[in-house]
Amino acid sequence: MAPKVLVSDKLSETAVQIFRDRGIDVDFLPDVGKDKDKLAEIIGQYDGLAIRSATKVTPAILEKADKLKVIGRAGIGTDNVDKEAASKKGVIVMNTPFGNMITTAEHAIAMMFAAARQLPEASASTHAGKWEKSKFMGVELTNKTLGVIGAGNIGGIVCDRARGLKMKVIAYDPFLSQEKAEKMQVEKVELDELLERADFITLHVPLTDTTRNILSRENLAKTKKGVRVINCARGGLVDEVALAEMLKSGHVAGAAFDVFSEEPAKENPLFNLPNVVCTPHLGAATTEAQENVALQVAEQMANYLLDGAVENALNMPSMTAEEAKVMGPWVALAGHLGSYIGQLTDEPIKAINILYDGVVSDMNLPALNCAVVAGIMKKVNPDVNMVSAPVVAKERGIQISTTNQDKSGAFDGYIKVTIVTPERERSIAGTVFSDGKPRFIQIKGINIDAEVGSHMLYTTNEDVPGIIGTLGRVLGDNGVNIANFTLGRAQAGGEAIALLYVDGEVDQKVLDELAATGLFKQIKPLSFDVA
Repeated sequence: MAPKVLVSDKLSETAVQIFRDRGIDVDFLPDVGKDKDKLAEIIGQYDGLAIRSATKVTPAILEKADKLKVIGRAGIGTDNVDKEAASKKGVIVMNTPFGNMITTAEHAIAMMFAAARQLPEASASTHAGKWEKSKFMGVELTNKTLGVIGAGNIGGIVCDRARGLKMKVIAYDPFLSQEKAEKMQVEKVELDELLERADFITLHVPLTDTTRNILSRENLAKTKKGVRVINCARGGLVDEVALAEMLKSGHVAGAAFDVFSEEPAKENPLFNLPNVVCTPHLGAATTEAQENVALQVAEQMANYLLDGAVENALNMPSMTAEEAKVMGPWVALAGHLGSYIGQLTDEPIKAINILYDGVVSDMNLPALNCAVVAGIMKKVNPDVNMVSAPVVAKERGIQISTTNQDKSGAFDGYIKVTIVTPERERSIAGTVFSDGKPRFIQIKGINIDAEVGSHMLYTTNEDVPGIIGTLGRVLGDNGVNIANFTLGRAQAGGEAIALLYVDGEVDQKVLDELAATGLFKQIKPLSFDVA
């Protein structure tokens, strides 16, 4: 059955048509996002939810979203989505961080011009029939120093545009390398130096615990007299009360704000000050940007629902459509390895160690990690998936470590998963053959070659005669057909294992009969989600 998507905000018809063209059933209800009761009533029907900013995806909404797999936000900000609740529910949250980059950067440049030349006040004065030419004395941007806080995607475009305006650009960004700064032709500085040197300061960082109030009263006091501050990023980055006071005192010559600590901003300390330009969060408000992010979110959601590609996800490692095709069998293997360990482990897990060898070591390891952890955590919660599993593991204090290495054995690549509990370590390794089918190749250090089936039976025993005959007889007497039978042993007369792929579920009567023979140390039926 085709996936079903709800578009609950105003997206372009072109974007809605993308879903239809990809064979996805879509309901375009652009006003339902404003009605939380109606949204809660119908959300259970949908695999995907496409939104802008009007729809609020709360824990209460997610509680009703039993089929939901993905939420796509047409735009950057996802403050209207409870991402922690979505992750626990196993729902991917995507945004479109690149569709409005140019528009937002251009708005910041426009706001800088407006603040430098007092354009709004001059326009209002002229409209009023005044001709106050001498009142609006501005400053040039040429040869001024622009301090850019945050030189990522949007900040990088601002740097490029500013250099075109012949400004001297300095940037503070802890993640900006010296090599990248040189390539961008900007000077990398620490925050205090930026504050001391900049004639204009523009912010391009997300709102986090680290960046909140980055232009605090203390930091604003470090700026040079006559500085102008532009914020088209996020409200809460600047102490607006302190900035208003410094604007009134003349220490700060001007400001231009598109975002505010509380929105919609009906009141704000910056309002009605003569040297401040304010706009109502227009950074992404161009026809081109709105169309771009709508088309982008539709394509991303369709790629995930149809092909498993994860792009621009905020709560799961991204995996392109090309990666998904190549990695699909390895993702399945990773899940099976985790599932095997999860089904055999009853005690609390302290750590999960994952080894990637050969060709798989160059793949998208964070995504594979999620598949392993999801397989393990399904024992705890059958509804867990690649999104929610890391959250469940973190809540339980499980440490996850990863090692990757060059080809070291007979296989082109393999994955080995080891878990640590208070009582023991348990491990299993597997690979993907050329036919694309996952195989188990080692359990407890014993080499095997086992095809993975929906229903399997695992036993351990001492290496003595009669094991094969006993398993065959008991299963045969109870009508359980064996599709594949794999044996392995550490050494002659030592510990041995058997892994059987059977055509149906092995019931308790069969397990009791095998246990009664006294030949087996462990007997465990297993099940795997094999497509």
